[in-house]
Amino acid sequence: MSGRIVILGATGYTGDLTARALVERGVAPVLAARSPERLDTLAKELGGLETRLADVTDAASVRSLVERGDVLISTVGPFARWGEAAVEAAIAAGAVYVDTTGEPTFIRRVFEQYGPAAARAGAALLTAFGYDFVPGNLAAERVLRAAGPGATRLEVGYFSEGSSGISGGTKASTAGAILDPSFALRGGRLRSERTGARVRRFTLDDGTVLQGISVGGSEHFAVPRLHPHLRDIDVLLGRPGFGGRVTPALTAIVSGAKRIPGVGAKLYSILGSEGSTGGPDAEARSRSGSMIVAEARSASGELIHRIEMHGPNGYDFTARILAWASVEAARGAITQTGALGPVAAFGLEALGAAARDAGLEQVEPDSPS
Repeated sequence: MSGRIVILGATGYTGDLTARALVERGVAPVLAARSPERLDTLAKELGGLETRLADVTDAASVRSLVERGDVLISTVGPFARWGEAAVEAAIAAGAVYVDTTGEPTFIRRVFEQYGPAAARAGAALLTAFGYDFVPGNLAAERVLRAAGPGATRLEVGYFSEGSSGISGGTKASTAGAILDPSFALRGGRLRSERTGARVRRFTLDDGTVLQGISVGGSEHFAVPRLHPHLRDIDVLLGRPGFGGRVTPALTAIVSGAKRIPGVGAKLYSILGSEGSTGGPDAEARSRSGSMIVAEARSASGELIHRIEMHGPNGYDFTARILAWASVEAARGAITQTGALGPVAAFGLEALGAAARDAGLEQVEPDSPS
């Protein structure tokens, strides 16, 4: 590899999993975090890795982590609050930046605000490069290629199977996703809206009905760049058996209440914005999995093609795909600059193979002729 791989937030839940996934690949990442004691413990456990002290509240300490050609993995969230230091450091260095956010507000900021600056600096930005939202980008590209130019509507659903619990960092990011503005693609234009503004239903060939609530994802930015004929994109999150008919009303109430002075901070606290507090262990994660459904439809709403993908627990997938992407980036596999989607960064074939190695398999049901 020509560049180093640095994990910011290495002692957090996702950072720890990612460090272990890299070591399993025979790579020695640099571990960066604010606690010297926790860094030393993790570094020794993983074979004596290099460590660096860095705190997102001290931008200079983060900037010192990377140089041109390096890869900076940021796992420190909520990203809308703490994510700027890492992305700005990568841009300043002309490095490759990869993060694990699932927060619509931050994803939009990376594509719209930081993307142009990164392109000028010769940096590449890969935001939301985990279970949120790599599988949907992959599924979208496959279903749209199969459907052809008649597909102008795309719907992507993420559904959990089983229950393993979630990390403190995920709770914090979820609070931001619910309370902060989101977006959707409507009529070929990105429009602001709240998370959960709509509920969409997927009816699979075996009669299974899945429902999910709308959320802003990287698909809204990355997919139209490859398929400019698309007019409408919905990305949805849910689980089998989820009945979300009341969700739009609830999110409207919560979003409205946030604007009341003093209420917003309380809502963040209630919804779990305490930050990293650990997460499910390996046994718990092994009892759960994931399903991704992508549907390509015509302008009239007719289903043209559908694919399903089944995979492991989202945390395991995130660590594995992050490890693969950072190794490839350090080798110089990314030739474009600016804010990139997963397919644009690595190509469909390479990304699909990596996702398969990370446990994500496609099952293609019969589609209407």
